[in-house]
Amino acid sequence: PAISGHDLIQRNRAFGYTFEDKRQILAPSALSGNQPLGAMGNDTPIAVLSDRPQLLYNYFRQLFAQVTNPAIDPIREELITSSVTFVGSENDILHPGPENCRMIRLESPIIDNNELANLRDIDLEGFQSETLPILYVPEKQEAGLAAGQLPGHVDHPDISSNSEDAEELSGDSLKLALDKLFKAADAAILQGDNILILSDRGMNEKQAPIPALLAVAGLHHHLIRQGTRTKVSIVLESGEPREVHHFAVLLGYGCDVINPYLAIDTLAQMTQDGELDMSHEDATKKYLKASIKGVVKTMSKMGISTVASYRGAQIFECIGLNSEVIDHYFTRTTSRVKGIGLGVISREVKIRHDDAYKERETENEALDPGGVYQWRAEGERHLFSPQAIHLLQKST
Repeated sequence: PAISGHDLIQRNRAFGYTFEDKRQILAPSALSGNQPLGAMGNDTPIAVLSDRPQLLYNYFRQLFAQVTNPAIDPIREELITSSVTFVGSENDILHPGPENCRMIRLESPIIDNNELANLRDIDLEGFQSETLPILYVPEKQEAGLAAGQLPGHVDHPDISSNSEDAEELSGDSLKLALDKLFKAADAAILQGDNILILSDRGMNEKQAPIPALLAVAGLHHHLIRQGTRTKVSIVLESGEPREVHHFAVLLGYGCDVINPYLAIDTLAQMTQDGELDMSHEDATKKYLKASIKGVVKTMSKMGISTVASYRGAQIFECIGLNSEVIDHYFTRTTSRVKGIGLGVISREVKIRHDDAYKERETENEALDPGGVYQWRAEGERHLFSPQAIHLLQKST
């Protein structure tokens, strides 16, 4: 059943949804079936220098083929682009046989709740699924550790968006939760499971969600190191991803299939409240279509025509994560500017989680206004703020 009412608002806050996300991303995608476009550039700070808690995706920048003509035009050259995705074990490609073809074919890697339920309850020979929770309990930082550092890590002082804040978090609980996830995945593979569903649906007042990108990329690289990556498909059931960049980064770091359940349930509430004048089925279908079209457009800027070639290719540059996080969870990603570690990532999760599950419940059901696409008094800072424009006019 769809999440609704106060529970939906709490989850929206825990995953950092804003009023802007609903109005500028979800609604236009559902209405038109296309990725919404903006044309005025972005004058907000990069994620690592922002005062506000940021999702991990914002630390990654998509690379593109720097040529005068587009590498591929995904609209006119639609014949060569493909979003087809296969789920299951890849078997031995050096000795091809009929068993190598035994995989589930999906037309798109971004699926709705029904398709996820089919994968979870699969009853087919050669397929077994296992759901692994991606949840953890954030802890307070131990005394004596600098912001965002792990014990024993002293070579790079980390940039913290609020380093004067005395009450920091250590990254220990997050690191332990990730290690536990990797062990659970290894155990599932030994049992013969070949569809691993990473899920944060069980989040509650005590347990916060591990950032989906960290869980997916970390597990992907862990399985590569173990030599078992081709035995399984990684399916993500998460409330966090909601826009094209999120889906693109997840696919680029090895995710096979994504179910953005919270975006779908938020659309359901919007259709129910009359914010969208359409049925929920239509809204979901068009939103998922807009998302995959956006991913194909993103891939084509690098000259890649199929999702299969883009998956796990890591065509991203990272700005603002320290080398320990990169080496461990985003291995061999280019990162010229170091920055935060697991401690600050964990703290930003906790800020959002505390906002969702306040000690004293208030009547206010409104989401944070946002302020990324449009200047807001309490929102993200902008280079061209009303104050700056006013002073410019005054000086002129």
